[in-house]
Formats: sequence, structure tokens, C-alpha cells
Amino acid sequence: MLDFSKIKTYSVKNRTHKEKLAKFPDVNDPIEIMDDKQLSELAERIVAAFKNGKQVIFMMGGHVIKTGMAPFIIDLMKRGIIKHIATNGSTSIHDFEIATIGETSEDVEAGIKNGSFGMVDETGRLMNEAINEGALKDLGYGFSIGKKINDLNSDNKNNSVFYNAYKLEIPISVHVAIGNDTIHQHPRCDGSLLGKATYSDFKLLADSIGKMRDGVVVNIGSAVVLPETFLKALTIARNLGCNVENITAANLDMNDHYRPRVNIVERPVKALGGRGLVIIGRHEKTIPSLYKLIISKLTHHLE
Repeated sequence: MLDFSKIKTYSVKNRTHKEKLAKFPDVNDPIEIMDDKQLSELAERIVAAFKNGKQVIFMMGGHVIKTGMAPFIIDLMKRGIIKHIATNGSTSIHDFEIATIGETSEDVEAGIKNGSFGMVDETGRLMNEAINEGALKDLGYGFSIGKKINDLNSDNKNNSVFYNAYKLEIPISVHVAIGNDTIHQHPRCDGSLLGKATYSDFKLLADSIGKMRDGVVVNIGSAVVLPETFLKALTIARNLGCNVENITAANLDMNDHYRPRVNIVERPVKALGGRGLVIIGRHEKTIPSLYKLIISKLTHHLE
């Protein structure tokens, strides 16, 4: 059996990063809004849910953070529109690195050759420290990462989805498969505590989904983990008597994948009523466009 305690790490200061905070967009930047009827309908349904005090859940893969879309998500959180953020493990890693060093994403192929891929010390050490400490206090993975960023008082913390969720007290859950993420390679990773933390977040998501009658769920850039997790959490909510009906379920991604379409857009809507939407396009286009449409429709409703 390989001895994981002997895994060699190196400083993140010596890693070249592909994505940098300095080149990320601002919510006030002018954009050409996508001409997409389903995107416009989704914005209308999100605004309606917000006005009526209904649940709006955003689920996100790591590419959302890597492409600099966090400011749009954060602003919707600050406005009280998004009521729950659910992510996979890679999202938490990229968000944590943006918050702590202002950069993220490495050359995977180069790192595989010499066994250095994902082996930076600081990210793995600090995030596992947060998860382990949080699990021992019965805190979830997401809350623990937001708290760690807050405690570190990181220079770029205001650009972090996790920090803002922590400060705004918005539920944020991380759903991982052990072995999927680079921080699982770090010697500080404790599988039992990691499992405990992400299981707490699974319960947190199920609780939020249980309140989603007439609400909206949006999956952005997760092709497997979050669609599968969503379906199981929805089943639990229904099993425990929650009246989750008439939901709007949307998938935003660059490709039309099987699981998001079936597990989010089709099955829940066919079983429980509502509306399913599929919007295909690059995150750099769909997310700012959705944001601008929401703000425009919200302003129109308030006039």
C-alpha cells in the first residue's frame, strides 16, 4: 500500500497559474446580452421567485470560478436573490485560491509528468485544516471554507463566493467524491472528516430543496456530481413529506450533457410539475447575460 504521508508538496508561490483575478470582469462592464428566449424566461422566473419569497438555488462547477464569473453570483447573493449555493470540490478550490492568492488553475499535463499536479502545499494544507476542524465541530465543508477565508482575512476575500456566503449567512454546500479533487492528494486530508463534512452539506442541500416549491434551481457547469446529488436530495425531501412542486429547473453549460438534462431539467419537472430549461453557451456569455436580464427585470418590476 502506498504511504500517503510521504507525498511531496511544493509552495504555491512556485506554481504558474493560468487564471488571474486581475483579468476577471466586473458586473458593471457593458456586454451584449444573449438573444435567447429560454435565458430571458429563466431570468423572469428567478425574479418572480425572489419577489414571492421562494427558493432560488444555484449549483456550480469549478469552471464558473475559473472564468471569473464569481462577481455576478456574489451580487445576486448580496441582493438576496440566491438563497443557496451548491458546488463540487473543484469550485471550492478555485474560489479559495482566488481569495488567498488572486490566481488559480495550473498546467495539468506538465504536472502529471513529474507527479506535481495538484501538489501545492498551501491550498491543500489550509483547506484540509478548515474541513477537518469544521467537521469536528459539526460544520459543513462549505461553511468551514468560508470561515477559513474570513479568519485568514485574505486580501481578495470579497471576490470569494464562499466568504460572501459565510458573511451573508447563505447556505453553501460542497458535494465531493473522495479522490476527485487535488486537495485529497495532500497528506493532511482525512477521508473520514472529509466525508463527515460533505455529508453535512448533503443534508443542508436536502433541507433547502425541501423548501423549493414554486422555486428555481439552476445548474451551471456540473455534468455529473451535482445533477446526481440534486436528484438524491430531492428524493429525500419528498420522502420526508416536503411539498416540492411546480419548480423551474435550468441547466446552463457549453454542451448538452445527459445527467443535467435528465436529472435536473426533465425528471423532476415531469414528476412534480413546472418548467425545464436548457441554455447552451459559454459561461463567460450566459452568466453575465443572465445577470443583466435579472437586474433589468428586477428594476422593471420595482418601477
